[in-house]
Amino acid sequence: MSAPARLEVRVYYEDTDLAGIVYHANYLKFFERGRTEALRALGIGQEALRAESGLVFAVTRMEIAFRAPARLDDVLTVETRLEVLRHASFDMAQTIRRDETLLCTASVAIACLDASLRPARLPAVLRTTLDQMLPKG
Repeated sequence: MSAPARLEVRVYYEDTDLAGIVYHANYLKFFERGRTEALRALGIGQEALRAESGLVFAVTRMEIAFRAPARLDDVLTVETRLEVLRHASFDMAQTIRRDETLLCTASVAIACLDASLRPARLPAVLRTTLDQMLPKG
């Protein structure tokens, strides 16, 4: 799965301001859904991970660039790719597009935390699974 994971989302009225333009904070929700579904496609369910190992993922840094507005009723594609995999964290790059138009990009740093919310090493099986998302070549 070295190609980016893709998720389609539709813009609903609740996502927009009075002008019908997506409110900036809602892009965070779209990106979160994209990351969650990318992990789910690899068999990594975050609630199961927490219940079975006590581990959780937390966003520690996010940089967003807004390029063009999304509007009410648009169908957007959220693309998610793993950029860097470390022992206790990883970085993801994400984009949101409407057809071929790039609307928004994000660079996201994610840490693996234990039940005490302290950094924890990614288990070997999880690292192996995540490694499938790294670009090859």
